Amino acid sequence: MTKTVLVCAALAAGAFSPAPAQVLSPPAETSVAIGGKKIEVKYSAPSMRGRKIFGGLVPFGQVWRAGANAATALHTEADLDLGGLKVPKGDYTLYVLPEAGQWMLIVNKQTGQHGMTYTQEMDLGRAKMTLAKSAAPVETYKMTLSATGAADGKLQLEWENTVATVSFSVK
Repeated sequence: MTKTVLVCAALAAGAFSPAPAQVLSPPAETSVAIGGKKIEVKYSAPSMRGRKIFGGLVPFGQVWRAGANAATALHTEADLDLGGLKVPKGDYTLYVLPEAGQWMLIVNKQTGQHGMTYTQEMDLGRAKMTLAKSAAPVETYKMTLSATGAADGKLQLEWENTVATVSFSVK
């Protein structure tokens, strides 16, 4: 058999299939059950890849989609008090308004949109977040929901050198 025939046979058999493309901002999710009710956030997790994030890629003073790709989705089976904001059970989109010294979490009633589509008129409201510096750089963006008590929890966002949190209660 000639080399050409062998290569053609190998290609037909899939021996030289291309390597899978790397997803730069893979889908991620976090969830917690408090009082038997599930709270869940689905988002895409970008990485720093040598870039300045807050005050750079994510400008201060502009609404950010709290992740990459599709809009960051919140589903709650319970009514919540999210940092003083009353959030009825249901589905929402989360955004963040980062400033150099203060962040606001935005809960928006519009769902299913691409992450760059933000309509302020659809805001349910905003909650102040607490900022801290991470102990070490956080390469890949991470959101975490965790229980802090029998009816309480927190949502935490970590990326670059920033940790932003907001507490919530299940009602």
